[in-house]
Amino acid sequence: MATWRRDGRLTGGQRLLCAGAAGALSLTVTAPLELATVLAQVGGARGPARGPWAAGLRAWRAEGPRALWKGNAVACLRLFPCSAVQLAAYRKFVMLFTDDLGHISQWSSIMAGSLAGMVSTIVMYPTDLIKTRLIVQNLLEPSYRGILHAFSTVYQQEGFLALYRGVSLTVLGALPFSAGSLLVYMNLEKLWNGPRGPRDRFSPLQNFANVCLAAAVTQTLSFPFDTVKRKMQAQSPHLPHHGGVDVHFSGAVDCFRQIVKAQGVLALWNGLTANLLKIVPYFGVMFGTFEFCKRICLYQNGYIVSPLSYKLTPGVDQSLKPQELREFKKFFKTGQLKSKKPTL
Repeated sequence: MATWRRDGRLTGGQRLLCAGAAGALSLTVTAPLELATVLAQVGGARGPARGPWAAGLRAWRAEGPRALWKGNAVACLRLFPCSAVQLAAYRKFVMLFTDDLGHISQWSSIMAGSLAGMVSTIVMYPTDLIKTRLIVQNLLEPSYRGILHAFSTVYQQEGFLALYRGVSLTVLGALPFSAGSLLVYMNLEKLWNGPRGPRDRFSPLQNFANVCLAAAVTQTLSFPFDTVKRKMQAQSPHLPHHGGVDVHFSGAVDCFRQIVKAQGVLALWNGLTANLLKIVPYFGVMFGTFEFCKRICLYQNGYIVSPLSYKLTPGVDQSLKPQELREFKKFFKTGQLKSKKPTL
């Protein structure tokens, strides 16, 4: 099976920093499309104009250009703790699914990734709920003055469990997500391998195509669960118009029922167009930023001659880890100094 191998020339902190910077920039660039998606899911995108841009344009005209980035700050702040929890959970699940010979199947690897993502989502779920609340509120008449005020207000007015409203949909949505991931990667691997048989690893372009196609399929399959989750997150008797939710319900099952009854089955996929349009620029910015930050770290570690290219530094063993390379350089430098000392 082809893999996308982790570069051992980076330290764990450097990998986390590169991933965090790439994730924050990609979230910021695609924040207007995220706003359009959430407003369409909740029901706040109602109006004569239709389409993925309608909700964003209405928010711009009513609240100003800053409204297009509502909720983006909390989305960026949750990246690092969410990634740390997901990485720790993934390692635990990989150890659980690995056999006695140290091998793990493709299905087990995808399941480990899906379960790790679900664990991190559940742990950091309150921040996702706050992001939704900040998106649906009106900046001109805000119910929450910021992230911390939103946390304290929800906790005081609605209780601790309100911060986890809709979390069950995350667990249910993981099932079609995992199935879709396995389906896409199995078929893409057959497509890329061709008549030459299985290859050892994919190219960067193939990895980018794999991620985009997998995201499109899995998000489409799990989108109804995400729509109901957004409505449950936004609904509150303490917000104007109950948070802008277009249907009234008493729970997750009743929410499904009321959406289908009032608007039809396809209403469960409201906002899907904006969500799909977000995939290519999101992962494009993420891949490009990660590679640029990676080159800076490799240059700092001494593996390449410039952060603008991947030209390798002559005489440097690329298989050495950063700590090993530093120790080797230190040893080599100390040896040279000793050789220059005069002898009696």
